[in-house]
Amino acid sequence: MSAHPTPTKKQDRGPGDPGVPGSGSGTGDSGGLQAGLKNRHLSMIAIGGVIGAGLFVGSGAGIAAAGPAILLSYALVGAMVVFVMRMLGEMAAARPSSGSFSAYADQALGRWAGFSIGWLYWFFWVVVLAVEATAGAKILEGWIPAIPQWGWALIVMLVLTATNLASVSSYGEFEFWFAGIKVVAIGAFVVIGLLAVFGILPGSDNPGAGFAHLTDTGGFFPKGYGAVLTGVLMVVFSFMGSEIVTLAAGESEDPQRAVTKATNSVIWRIGIFYLGSIFVVLTLLPWNDKALVAEGGSYVAALNSIGIPHAGQIMNVIVLTAVLSCLNSGLYTASRMAFSLGQRGDAPKAFTRVNKRGVPQVAILSSVVFGFVAVFFNYMWPDTVFQFLLNSSGAVALFVWLVICFTQLRMRGMILREDPSKLVVKMWLFPYLTWATIAMISFVLVYMLTDDAGRTQVLLSLLVAVLVVGFALGREVVQKRNGTLPPAAQSGGSHQSGSKESATRS
Repeated sequence: MSAHPTPTKKQDRGPGDPGVPGSGSGTGDSGGLQAGLKNRHLSMIAIGGVIGAGLFVGSGAGIAAAGPAILLSYALVGAMVVFVMRMLGEMAAARPSSGSFSAYADQALGRWAGFSIGWLYWFFWVVVLAVEATAGAKILEGWIPAIPQWGWALIVMLVLTATNLASVSSYGEFEFWFAGIKVVAIGAFVVIGLLAVFGILPGSDNPGAGFAHLTDTGGFFPKGYGAVLTGVLMVVFSFMGSEIVTLAAGESEDPQRAVTKATNSVIWRIGIFYLGSIFVVLTLLPWNDKALVAEGGSYVAALNSIGIPHAGQIMNVIVLTAVLSCLNSGLYTASRMAFSLGQRGDAPKAFTRVNKRGVPQVAILSSVVFGFVAVFFNYMWPDTVFQFLLNSSGAVALFVWLVICFTQLRMRGMILREDPSKLVVKMWLFPYLTWATIAMISFVLVYMLTDDAGRTQVLLSLLVAVLVVGFALGREVVQKRNGTLPPAAQSGGSHQSGSKESATRS
């Protein structure tokens, strides 16, 4: 596959669109980001975006906490994600932007909102880089112990940094194959598992009990109805990252089509990959089987029950792929958010510089430097400094989802006034379902306060959010006083910002 960005026709992209000389930041060798992501890249990013290592490794803890009722926990969170993605899809299809929800918050809620949620989201992904690099290093050290864990973390970070620096199409190509492996693995797991459940898999060690395990050990709610909510807290974070496709759409050949397709497919993706695979695990083994929470995780336990040889190593390969995928996307996402913040005058001007390959080089390197610092903290002070970083970013994704909801409430009217024909994706039952989603997310945040681990995450994340919002509001007051406040964000055609606006803000 070509490592160079796909050229775009001038008549298809106007001023302010990524990839058009003289648009975007107006800095660097090329005017803006290049449309280097093909439709197949966006499709696979959309499919694999909701599949993280947490699904493979962490699902056992959720099963142990709620029993078979964990399926309802996944269904509730899945519904919440579907609604949020529908709202985000509505805005992204009308106004594709590399800043996605941060740019939309800037337009609909105010500059303080775009600044705050953009930097919080950047912080979230920088911490994720350290978590995933460490997780991948542990697996690789187990295979090749001659290289220490910190060495593997360094190698993984350097390789994926080089990939992102090469071109956006390199990121897309890597993510296409990473996501493809995850999708094929889960698809095969579901099919093979169901055959074993019904006792028709040749050579299977599983007794083929059908759906009996869903109720034969204390019923469907062995831990009570409240355990469903406990399960929600444990599974919600495995859904993070579904919004990445709307950021990537700004660098695709056909942003509107890509966003529309991704938004429409999110229901079956969550249904198959999350509910489908967890359902198979629960039907293959009793929910209280100790193997589900063993070191290998619930998927390894399920494969072992079927009699698949070397199940642990097979799953390690898949988990490593999920980790690398998350790292790859995390670096991409953090750099594009930094680029967008720079375009809007909310980050250093250097972040908007792109090289001849249309890559925001400074934004990528700045993001990865903070990622390396976080990795260092993870090795030096895992239980103090790094634990603080982890907890203070833990609830940020829920804050992002809330902001998306409130933004869409105002953005719908703005899109209708600007050009109703752009409303190709619509949130269902607007505004009632939007308000219902706000209530659901708020309930999860409040319920987290009743859980020891959840309380720490919410309070520390809220503290960081208050500090960032306070800084944003204070900065805005100073800019108004000095007469240096940039103008409010405009649509600028099909994308968020025009060249004139970007030049003013820079």
